[in-house]
Amino acid sequence: MSNAAQAYARTSQTTASPREIEAQALLKAARQLQDVQSNWAGPDKNMHNALLFNSRLWSIFMSAVETNDNPQPMEVRQNIANIGVFVMKQTIDMQMDPDPAKLKSLIDINRNLAAGLAGRG
Repeated sequence: MSNAAQAYARTSQTTASPREIEAQALLKAARQLQDVQSNWAGPDKNMHNALLFNSRLWSIFMSAVETNDNPQPMEVRQNIANIGVFVMKQTIDMQMDPDPAKLKSLIDINRNLAAGLAGRG
């Protein structure tokens, strides 16, 4: 089990709702990416770890929307899948051609989705 999945599983055992847990995980990923962007030192371990955490988190979301027992409407599930594909493409692009400016879209996506999950969207 990946570190992101383990963290997600540990966190989900608390009294928080799944939406709150997802929002917190997205905010954690956004903070890590923001930290890399703010303290840019070139492609380093921090960048790799932040991208890895974010992509694992999005892999979990993408897997969840593909399950038959997912209660979300198909349109919402398709939107999450489409965003996930974009996130994965951006991650690969960032790994192949590192540029701190490219992190902005990943940070914004995570923050906006977290705000929506928390009911602030």
